[in-house]
Formats: sequence, C-alpha cells, structure tokens
Amino acid sequence: MRFVLSLLALLLIAGPAAAQERAPLVLAAASMQEALTDAADAWTKAGHERPRLSFAASSALARQIAAGGRADLFISADSDWMDDVAKRGLVVAGTRAVLVRNQLVVVSRPGLPRVVATKGAALGKLLGGGALAMADPDSVPAGKYGREALTRLGAWNVVAPRVVRAENVRAALALVERGAAPYGIVYATDARAATGVQVAGVFPPRSHAPIVYPIARLTAGESAAAEGFRRFLLSRAGQAILARRGFSTR
Repeated sequence: MRFVLSLLALLLIAGPAAAQERAPLVLAAASMQEALTDAADAWTKAGHERPRLSFAASSALARQIAAGGRADLFISADSDWMDDVAKRGLVVAGTRAVLVRNQLVVVSRPGLPRVVATKGAALGKLLGGGALAMADPDSVPAGKYGREALTRLGAWNVVAPRVVRAENVRAALALVERGAAPYGIVYATDARAATGVQVAGVFPPRSHAPIVYPIARLTAGESAAAEGFRRFLLSRAGQAILARRGFSTR
C-alpha cells in the first residue's frame, strides 16, 4: 500500500511538470516562417523548450484542426479561418488576439516593368500572355485578398485567365522566383524575405479587407507552455521581433 501511495504521489508531481516541459506545437500561416522562427529562437534562448512550428496555408491548417489534428496555437493570415475554427468550439475563450498586420504587393523578376496603376486593364497589359501567380483565391487568405483587390480595381476579369493558383503564398512567390510566372501577388513580408524578385506595385489598403493575423490557443492543446509563448509573441519584445521581418504591429 505504501508503495502504491508513493507511486501515485510521484505521478501527481510528474504530471504537471511533464506537461510544462512539452514544447507547444504552433500551426502558422506560411508567410510567418522567418518571423516566427526568429521569435522561437528568442524564446528558446530565454531558457524555454523550443516551440514546434508547422507552416502551411491558413485554410489547410484550419481544416487540419477541424479534422481533429492536435496543436496548441493557431496563427491565421485572416480572420475568416480563425472564425471557422472558433465556431467549431476549438479555440480557448479569451485567448484570441490580433498578432500582426501585413500589406499586399505585386512582385516580379528584376527588370520587368513596374505596375504603376493596378486599375482596369493595366496589369493585364503587363502580363501579356504571361502568368500571374497567386495563392488559391478560393480559399487561401493571400489569394482571397488579391482577388478582392483586383475586383475592386476592375482588373480581375482581365487577369483571371492568366492566374496560376498555388497552394499557399510562398508557393506563389516561388513561381516568380523560378521565372515560371513574370508577376505574382504576395504579402510585403514575403517579398522582403525573397531573393531575386522586386516589388512591382503595392495595392491600396482600401482595395481589400485589412490583412490581420489572429492568434489563439486551441482546446486540443496539451502544452502548458503554449500560453507563455502566446503572451511572449504579443509582448513588446515579441512584437519587436516580428516587426523586424516587416510585419506591422499596430
């Protein structure tokens, strides 16, 4: 009996400690790769277990969560996919917050004409017979923002036949980097992280919904350290790290 009681006591002590030591799993929009890696590096240097980071299109991550995939934190590139997860009861109440904001730009290979005006057929004329790389506008946030902006500016019907749909914004950027598409629509932070591309134009902020990245803890999470990392990302120190990669923290 004494042995059993001692074993139970050890389990009670080890249980919370084991949970605390488990590194949080973070599912994040593909556009956050460099910024979130920097933040994870800083968190680890401060003596914490390194967070596990998984990047993909917000749409794919939200579907993964809805299908029962276990993770501790979700960072979406738009509010819609976070809303979808929240409506399913998979977000911990009171933990959702806006982490960062972004801009939408047109990128191209160096030397190609810049997009002086994105209204009407201007972009269509530049494309000629070439392709316009975008994240899938039916589901991926970057593509949805892009289609909304082009529609409001009266250019979507002109460029739609030229659109090459990519699984996420980084895949769209890669098409331009490799020369498979002369132009592409990505976030400003993606353009900043890329090599061999130039910003050919910037979409007016009012041409699309504000680009916000919400963060929240997930109910399926098992890491006691997840809340600490979430708070760190939202802290002044964490926000400064993300801002260095071009994200707006206002």
